[in-house]
Amino acid sequence: MEANEFFNSIWGILCGMAPYILLGFFIAGLLQVFVDRRTMARHLSGRGWKPVVKAALFGIPLPLCSCGVLPTAVALRRRGASKGATTSFLIATPQTGVDSIAATYSLLGPAFAVIRPVAALVGAAFGGLAVSKMGDEDHADREIKDDVTEPDAPAGGFFGKLLGAVKYGFIDMVASVGGWLVVGLVVAALITVFVPDELFVSLSRYPLLAMLAVVAVAVPMYVCATGSIPIALSLMMKGLSPGIAFVMLMAGPAANFASIIILSKTQGRKATAIYVASVVITALAFGLAIDLLLPAGWFTPGIHGMHAHGGPGWFSITCAAILVALLVYTQILNRSKHHHNNHNIEDMTQQFKVTGMNCPHCQASVKRAIEALPGVESVDVDLKGGSASVVGEVLPAAVIEAVKLAGFDCAEA
Repeated sequence: MEANEFFNSIWGILCGMAPYILLGFFIAGLLQVFVDRRTMARHLSGRGWKPVVKAALFGIPLPLCSCGVLPTAVALRRRGASKGATTSFLIATPQTGVDSIAATYSLLGPAFAVIRPVAALVGAAFGGLAVSKMGDEDHADREIKDDVTEPDAPAGGFFGKLLGAVKYGFIDMVASVGGWLVVGLVVAALITVFVPDELFVSLSRYPLLAMLAVVAVAVPMYVCATGSIPIALSLMMKGLSPGIAFVMLMAGPAANFASIIILSKTQGRKATAIYVASVVITALAFGLAIDLLLPAGWFTPGIHGMHAHGGPGWFSITCAAILVALLVYTQILNRSKHHHNNHNIEDMTQQFKVTGMNCPHCQASVKRAIEALPGVESVDVDLKGGSASVVGEVLPAAVIEAVKLAGFDCAEA
C-alpha cells in the first residue's frame, strides 16, 4: 500500500512539473546559445552597485546549479568581471533559473514564482555589494582570456543555433540537473508517504527553529533549484508553513560543501563567508516575511492545482513521459561515453587528475578549456573518475593552466 502511494506521489508531482520543466529547458538552451559571455563580462566590470545588480539580473534566468555556476563565474571573472559582481552572480544563479521558476509556478503557485527571483536578487545584491566594500580587488587575476572555456558558436546560422539550443536544453541540461531532479522527487515522495504528520505539526510551532533546521539539512544534502521544489511542496503538504518551505527553496540550491570549498579557493575566505551569510540571511528573512506579512492564501493554489481535475491530463502525461525518456536517454548516453573513454588510450595521450568537478556542466567546462589549446587533437574527461585524457602535442603545464583558469585544480596523473 505504501509502495503504491510512494510511486503515485512521484508520478503526480512529475506530471505537474513536466510541462513547465520542458519549457524551461528550451529557454535555457536559447540563453546558452544566444547570450554571449564576453558581452556579459563587459557589463560586469568596474565598481559600484550597477555591475552587482546586472550580475544578479544576468544570473537569475540562467539554469545552472551551484557547482555548474562556478566555471561560468570564473570565466566571467577572468574576462574582467569584478569580485563583487562575480559574487552576486554566484548567489543569484543557482537559486533560480527559467526552468525552476516555471516549475515553481506549476507546483507552488504564482506567489512563490515571483518572490523566489526577487529574494535571489536582493540576496545577490547584498552579498555582491558587501564584497565590493572589502576593496581587495586583485587586478592581476582579472586579465581577459577570450580563448578560455568559451564554446564555439553552433554552425549553420540561426537554425544551427536553434538546433544547438535544443541539444543543450534537452540533452546537456537534462544530463546536468536530471539526477538531482530525481533525488528531489524521491525525497519528496519519502517525506509525503513515510514521515508522520505529527512530527511536522510539532515543528511548525517554532518557525524560526524549523527554518534553521531546514538550513542545517539543506546545505549538506544539496539539491538543484528545480529538485528543491517537490521537497518544499511535500513540507507544506505535511503542515509546515510557506516560509519554512521557502527556506528550502533558497538555501538548498545555493549552498553546499563542494561549492563552498571551491569558492574559498577562487574568491577568498572573506568573499565565501559573505556568500554563505547572504544566502542564509536572505532565505530566513524572506521566509519570516512570508509567514508574518503575507496572506496564507497566496501560497496554496499551486499545491492543489494538480489534483483539481481528478488527476493529470493527457498533455501533462505526455510531457512527463517525454521528460522520463530524456532522463533515461541522457543517463544511457553518459554511461556510453564513460565506457568509451576508458577504451584504448593511445601512447601519445597525457593523463591529468582534475578535482572540483561535480556535474556535467563542470565536465563540459574542463573539456572546452583543454580543447581550446593549440595542438590538442581530442579530450576525454571522466566526471566520476576526476580525470582528463588529452591526445595531441601540448605541454602539460598549458593543460594545467587552462583547467585552473576554468576554476578547477589540475595535476599530472
